[in-house]
This record gives sequence, structure tokens and C-alpha cells, in this order.
Amino acid sequence: MSRMLSKDLPDIENILALNPRVKSHADICSTSAKKVEKKHWKRNPEKGCDSCVTLENNFDDIKHTTLSERGALREAMRCLKCADAPCQKSCPTNLDIKSFITSIANRNYYGAAKSILSDNPLGLTCGMVCPTSDLCVGGCNLYASEEGPINIGGLQQFATEDLVTNVSPRIVRGTTSGPMFGPGQSSFLNIELISEKTAAYWCQSVTELKADFPNKVIISSIMCSYNKADWTELAKMAEASGADALELNLSCPHGMGERGMGLACGQDTELVRNICRWVRQAVQIPFFAKLTPNVTNIVDIAMAAHEGGADGVTATNTVSGLMGLKADGTPWPGIGRGKRTTYGGVSGNAIRPIALRAVSAIAKTLPGFPILATGGIDSAESGLQFLHAGASVLQVCSAVQNQDFTLIEDYCLGLKTLLYLKSIEELQDWDGQSPPTLRHQKGKPVPRLEELVGKSLPSFGPYLLEKKRVLADYKKAVRDYVEKTTVVEANGTRTYTPKRPVPAVKDVIARALKHIGAYGELNNTEQVEAVIDEEMCINCGKCYMTCNDSGYQAISFDPETHFPIVNDSCTGCTLCLSVCPIIECIKMVTRTTPYVPKRGLPQAVMPVC
Repeated sequence: MSRMLSKDLPDIENILALNPRVKSHADICSTSAKKVEKKHWKRNPEKGCDSCVTLENNFDDIKHTTLSERGALREAMRCLKCADAPCQKSCPTNLDIKSFITSIANRNYYGAAKSILSDNPLGLTCGMVCPTSDLCVGGCNLYASEEGPINIGGLQQFATEDLVTNVSPRIVRGTTSGPMFGPGQSSFLNIELISEKTAAYWCQSVTELKADFPNKVIISSIMCSYNKADWTELAKMAEASGADALELNLSCPHGMGERGMGLACGQDTELVRNICRWVRQAVQIPFFAKLTPNVTNIVDIAMAAHEGGADGVTATNTVSGLMGLKADGTPWPGIGRGKRTTYGGVSGNAIRPIALRAVSAIAKTLPGFPILATGGIDSAESGLQFLHAGASVLQVCSAVQNQDFTLIEDYCLGLKTLLYLKSIEELQDWDGQSPPTLRHQKGKPVPRLEELVGKSLPSFGPYLLEKKRVLADYKKAVRDYVEKTTVVEANGTRTYTPKRPVPAVKDVIARALKHIGAYGELNNTEQVEAVIDEEMCINCGKCYMTCNDSGYQAISFDPETHFPIVNDSCTGCTLCLSVCPIIECIKMVTRTTPYVPKRGLPQAVMPVC
């Protein structure tokens, strides 16, 4: 009789004890017992004052606005960036609140600080210690919602403290954002066809635009069926109107493909090659073929465009998809009385991994061939990713739909900042504009309690009270020591001077390609494992749950302290880090012992990979 495969697995009842799936019986517990139990898990302070910890005179233990990078990003993403924003109208210093919150949401922290301190003469006062924060917060439209107003004061402090440390129904919301409404959508779905206006109208518009903005580059997008006369005529019309370049739409995934346009042309290498040849014969200005990701190998299509004489390609257009169905089975968007729909084009940062893959694959195959990147660029940081992947030019659309054209200026400033930071050697451990995350709780730095009291303490119930007392004693001891031994300089701000030239955009194009290759080129002998910082852990158990239900059961969960513990079964899959809500609470470090995969059964053959 063969042995049971489940024999060596952990006891399933123990795994389910702290995260039960089905209630098999009712639980009865007295009110008095619950009152005692709840004190063990309590995080908020008691209503009485007898349990309060003595406050320090630097106010850092009562400042409710302190935000870590994670908290600031989540708070900034909640902001609606309202039209004629009441928070803006309520600010006595006329601070550009919408602008600096947008910059934080885009991880352009220098831009946020600049809008507070540099672009507003009264910004320094407002940003550092706002005496009237209730005015702007009181006008926030989210006061009418259940989640409450934006913590504007906390975002102001986050932006300025970074600076002090020299930190520089045819278009619908996608379902990939979950129950998040308003701006910040991760995707859109559209079933819109080409413009309802005529080619003559757009050619006249290009002529007028070029007259008003002679120094700006205008690219005309054209599309027609597989017909040489049509492509020739349309290309010549666009060139005569004054366009600086053309973009050939060979990729629209909905509607136009049924008419022999867009996708119908762009999925066939021979058609793409011929269309590019026709346009090359017709015009002198540069043109770019806009490619579809809805193909088996987008590199083949790019090579066909290159062979046809295209000056470059745009990668990529939207991804074909069916966005959502309601509970009654009808689609959204549903058109007409029959509630009909069709497959549309998905856009936004939900398709960024697809677009990055396309850009990098084309850049590796056709080095130096210009690529106009589009597909999920929603910040300077994501734009830099596409440049690193091999793009020469960036295009933005869904992010503008989420807000407005003003964010382009923020992206440009953020990109300049990212390039500048590359020239400062002391900041090489930063990730863009994000400094390394310090150990903290609620955004406030904390020491390692294990070194103070010999053990880590969770942040709830009696442990929280003990933790507060230990930290209060530690802060007092540190303050007393500093007062006795330290001479504070008048200006303690650290400044850094670039020790290398600030790179230009062309210097970072394709920088990441050397790191991208086939799976067989990856090293499966250099393994990592998870390490959890108990001082930053908020005891939510998300790492434990994902590891047990979809990982390798390598994390146990203390039922008393709710501290997760990683054991030797960790395979370094990084699921725990991916779901952890606290930045850098979990880190993946190099494994110090050899990694021996647990195969479950004795190997009959050698592994293929």
C-alpha cells in the first residue's frame, strides 16, 4: 500500500484555526469575557486619562498628521482633485493644494515640496506647521463621504519634511480598480471608433495649431483600410496640413477591424510592410506604425514596419477585452434597449506590464529603432521605466482621462528630478525619489525593542501600553544624552552636490535591456528568503494567510502576539512581501543555507528546469 501524500503536511486544523473558512457551530461568549478579551487586542487609547503615557515636549507622540511614504501615497490617491476645489478656495495662503497632492500621488515628492515652498511665498509656514489646517480640510468634498476628508496637513508635512532632508457609455472605468471610484482608475475600457469629424476638419485644425504653436511637434494619426490609394491620399493631406510626423493606426482593436481597418491590418506582417512602403513613397516627414499587442509576437510586426520604411513604431495600442458583466448578466457598457456590447480596448496602468514587455522586446531585437511608448504611463517614475526599457518618446492618455493635461508638467518635472538624483552618489540607495524606509510605526521612527527589553512587542492591548512606556523612557534618555553632549548647529540641513554629470534622457534609454533575457539565463542557485521586521509589523496576518493558502506553508502565526514567523520551508517566492501593507516590513535577503526543493515524492527523473 502506497503511503498517503498528505502524511507529511502540516495539521490542517492548526492552519485553519486562526483563519477559519466555514462556521460549523455558533460561538457563545459572555459580555464580561469579551470585555476582558478586547483589552488584549485594543489599539486605540482608553477614554479615561489614568492609562495615558506622559507626553514629551517635542509633540511627536501626539502629532496626528504624521504620514509615512505608504500613508502619504494612499491618502494622495484618495484625493478627487476636484474642479474649483473648495480646499484651495479655503486656504488663506492660496497654496496650490491640488498640484502638490497630485505630485505626491505620482511619487514626485520634489514637485510637491516645490509647489509648497518655492511656488508660494507663504508656503513654508503652511507646509511646516499649518496653523489653520481645518480651513482646507473643512472644505474637502470627501467630508460628505463615509471615509472622511483628505489629511491635507499630513500630506503637507510629508512633502516638506522630504525637502528638508533634501529629497528632491463608450469610455468606462475598468473593473481592475475594484470598488474605487473617481480619479486614480487603473484602467479604462473604450469601444469608441475613429473621430466623427472629417479628415478635412482635422487637417485644418493641424494647420491652425501649427500656426499658434510653431515650436511644438504635432503628430497626425491616420487610419484607413488596406488600400494604397487611401493611405497615399490621407498621408499627403496630413503632411500638407503642416504635421511634423504621422502615426499609422494599425491597431484599433474594436469596431474598425470589422471595417478592414486598424487591427485587421496590424496583425499581418505583409499588410503592415506594404502599408509602410506606401506611406514612405507618399511623404517626406517621419511616420510611426502604431502596433497592437493583440498578436502572437509583436516583434515580428515591428520588424515588418521597419522593413517597410517606418521611422519607428508606437507600442502599444489598447488590449482587447470584455470589461465587465452585471449581476443580471447584462454587460457594462450596454448599448441600446438590447443591452448589447462588444470587445473593447483596455487601457491604463493595468496594461503597463504588457506594454513594457512589448517595448523591451522590440528594443532588444531592433537596437536604435525609435519606439514611442504608450500603455500605463501615469507618473514620471513609470515613464522612466519605459525609457529604461528602450522607448525614445512617451505618450499619455488614460492618466489625462483620470485628471487633466496639467499632470504632464508634473511628469516632466518629476523626470528631471529622477535624472538629477542619479548624479548624487550619496543617494544611490534611493528608489527614484523614495528614500530607504526607516523602521517606524504610524510614520514615526522606532528603535528595535528587542535590544531594549529583550523581545518584540505587538501594537495592541497590554503590549501596546508596555511598548509606549518603553519608548517614552528611551526617548527621554536619548534627549537627556543629546542635551548634555551635542552642540546643535544653526543650519543642520544636509545638502548634496552632484559628483557626476546629470544624465540626459538619451543616456537612460534602454538601460534595463541588459537585465532582460530568456528564463534559461536566470540563476536558480542564488535563492532568497523572507525576513519580517517585527517592529514594523502591524500583526494583520496577511503574510501568513497568503503563504498558507497559496504558497508553501512557510509562515506560522503566534495566536497570542499575532507575530508571523518564517520557517526553513520558505522558498523565496515573495508572495508575503507582495501582500504586506507596510513598505519594507518584509525584506527578501540572500539565503544563507543551500536551498533544497521539497519534491513531495522521490525523484524518478532529473528535473527539466
